[in-house]
Amino acid sequence: MSEAAETRPTRESLRELFLFAELSDAQLDWILEHAVVEHYQGGTRIVREGDPATCFYVLLSGALRMTKQDGAGGEVEMLRSDQRGAYCGATQFFYAQNQQFYAASVDAVSELTFLALPAKEFAERFRSWFPMATHLLQGSYLGWRNTDALIGARRRLLALGELSAGLTHELNNPAAAAVRATAALRERVAGMRHKLAALAKKDIDPDLLEQLIDVQESLVKQVTSAPQLTAMQQADREDEISDWLTGHGLEQGWDLAPIFVAAGLTADSLDQVLDSVGESLIDGAVRWLAYALETEMLMGEIEDSTTRISALVGAAKQYSQMDRAPHQWIDVHEGLDSTLVMLGGKIGDGIEVVKDYDRSLPSVPAYAGELNQVWTNLIDNAVGAMEGHGRLTVRTGMSGDRLLVEIGDTGPGITAEHRQRIFEPFFTTKPVGKGTGLGLDISWRIVVGRHQGDLRVESEPGDTRFQVLLPLTEGAAE
Repeated sequence: MSEAAETRPTRESLRELFLFAELSDAQLDWILEHAVVEHYQGGTRIVREGDPATCFYVLLSGALRMTKQDGAGGEVEMLRSDQRGAYCGATQFFYAQNQQFYAASVDAVSELTFLALPAKEFAERFRSWFPMATHLLQGSYLGWRNTDALIGARRRLLALGELSAGLTHELNNPAAAAVRATAALRERVAGMRHKLAALAKKDIDPDLLEQLIDVQESLVKQVTSAPQLTAMQQADREDEISDWLTGHGLEQGWDLAPIFVAAGLTADSLDQVLDSVGESLIDGAVRWLAYALETEMLMGEIEDSTTRISALVGAAKQYSQMDRAPHQWIDVHEGLDSTLVMLGGKIGDGIEVVKDYDRSLPSVPAYAGELNQVWTNLIDNAVGAMEGHGRLTVRTGMSGDRLLVEIGDTGPGITAEHRQRIFEPFFTTKPVGKGTGLGLDISWRIVVGRHQGDLRVESEPGDTRFQVLLPLTEGAAE
């Protein structure tokens, strides 16, 4: 903290600040007598969260940054402001209790000047100036704090439960597939060992065995490029291979045919094997080859499953923004995609998801984690409106000089009467117990209050679209 400036504010300069505009001359004189002008360099921490709240600060010039602890050792940036007259510090000075503490930390983003008022003395004077207003403020503050704590906690738990259920559902399928493939792989590897031992007992010529292994390696490499067949094509090829196996004396050839078809083999491929080993060893060679091919396909299935699990974990990490700075330049498509993954279980198979993305859009300055909350609220509402069947459209583009994200659904729509109140806190069109009426209110505050953007809705039966408009410039976003 520096020494107080030599130039003191005047009544006229105080009245330019919205907080003091309506005070009387006597009240302004008290402010002038007790206030101190303080200057801080950029990067200075002025207020530390949890310290005793001793000063009420009013911004005269410069820019400030407010943060709160996130409970995991980090800080979440709440806001930035360069608005003259913005206030911080002991903002609940009017609340009569023995000791108050700063609810957030405040840092100087640039060189700034504060008007600092002693919180204790200002509270006593404030209560004498505005006794009724003080009582109303205290009641409103306590009521808001209790309501926000109860409903906010419940909403967070419900949202966490839904996201956890969706993520668990998405993870369960690839995890179960990997477990099944691993168990089958163990059996196939054991079978392949037995067949190789059986071939060896027949005193097969080493050169012949080496040739068979070369053929095996050549055919195994074809597995990854096996063509996608229609049901009719697959049936025809299975019949072709079954006939070949039966014609060469292999019992139950129909059991091996699906393996060879899935691996992309044809009757011509089996002719290669026959040319390598001859009729006397063809039975053992073909069955050994079947084990090798199935082993390769099972390993591919395990790789696909674990890759899917890794992608889901990555989506959850992107959604939570747990390793990112709170305020950053972002590609909105990353947040939209991760939100769709997190809500995949809730969206279900009855809803078609259409992504109409303009990938050429620029990055925008934003609080990425908070925008993910907006996408979650809007997509969740759209899915709920369609009741399990319809089309969810997520579109991005430009609208004038702002970036547009549009979430559309084919539900019944929102009436004109409800559209006028749709962003009001606690207003909901859902049945009692199905919604808190806070999702769109929170989304509005994040988009409009935190990002200086806009949130709109256009709706008619079968076509409802929520539009989020975000500024492209750093200054506007802050």
